[in-house]
Amino acid sequence: MMSKLGRGQKDKVQQFMAITGASEKVALQALKASDWHLEGAFDIFYSQPQIRAVTDTRHLEELYKRYRDPDVDMILVEGISLLCNDLQVDPQDIVMLVLSWHMKAATMCEFSCQEFIGGLQSLGVDSIPKLREKLPSLRNELRDEHKFREIYNFAFSWAREKGQKPLALDTALGMWRLLFSEKHWPLVEHWCQFLQVRHNKAISRDTWSQLLEFVKTIDPQLSNYDEEGAWPYLIDEFVEYLTENGIVPSRK
Repeated sequence: MMSKLGRGQKDKVQQFMAITGASEKVALQALKASDWHLEGAFDIFYSQPQIRAVTDTRHLEELYKRYRDPDVDMILVEGISLLCNDLQVDPQDIVMLVLSWHMKAATMCEFSCQEFIGGLQSLGVDSIPKLREKLPSLRNELRDEHKFREIYNFAFSWAREKGQKPLALDTALGMWRLLFSEKHWPLVEHWCQFLQVRHNKAISRDTWSQLLEFVKTIDPQLSNYDEEGAWPYLIDEFVEYLTENGIVPSRK
C-alpha cells in the first residue's frame, strides 16, 4: 500500500505510527479520512476507540523508539528536544521538570526506557496528544505545597552532574530562578547575586533544602527573621548582605 504514496504522505504515515503506536493500516485509514492532515488524523484516531485495538505498552514502546538515541538505549538531549517539539513546549519550561519528576528520572536531559515508559504509564497516557492534554494539570501540581516541596527536592539530585555530591552554582541559580518564578519569591535575584559575589562555590543539599524553609517561613522584609534561629551560615550571611545593601530595612 505504501508504494503508491508520495514521499510526503509516506513521511506522515511513519510519523503517525511513531506517535500513536498504530499499525500502518490504521495510520492510512485515519490519514485518508482526514485528507492527509496529521492533526485531523490524530483527532479521528483518538476519538474512535474501536480502531485502537493496540495495547498501551506497544504505543509506549513505539513512542520510546521515536525519541531514543541511535547509539545508546536512552533518550538523550536530541530526543528530549524532539519530545518538546512534539509537545509544543520549550525545553526550559518548568513543566519538563514536573514530567521528569513523574518519570523518576535520575539525571537531567536523560530518560531511560524504564523511566520514560513507567512515567507515562503512571500518568495514564500513551500518546503525545494525551500527554499534551495533561500538561496544564502537571503545571498545576506546582501550586500544591506538598508536591512543590517534593519537586524542589527532586530537582537537586536531578540537576547534579553524575558522581557529584553538591550542585554546581550556575545550575543551582538556573534551577532557583525556574522554581521561584512559580513561587514568586521577590528576593530570588538578590539571592543569586549574593551567591555569585560572596559564595561562588557549589551548593550543598542542606543549603538547597533550607532555602525553601526560609522562603516559606520568612517574609520578604525579614520582619520575622530570628538571628538566633538555626539557619545555615549562608542564609545568615544573605540576611546581612540584604541589610548592608539597603534591600531590606535595617534590623537595629
